[in-house]
Amino acid sequence: MANCPECGAELSLHDDVETGEIIDCGTCGGELEVVATGPVELETAPELEEDWGE
Repeated sequence: MANCPECGAELSLHDDVETGEIIDCGTCGGELEVVATGPVELETAPELEEDWGE
């Protein structure tokens, strides 16, 4: 279990969640990144930026 950093909703996560995994909050729709697994910590996932072919 972990809480969404955007809306505070309690999220039920699978047992084998990994650092770097992206999870969607079912309540607010926010994209969250797992930054730690013991205990599970979530942060807002970084926005992907255009690389314009570089």
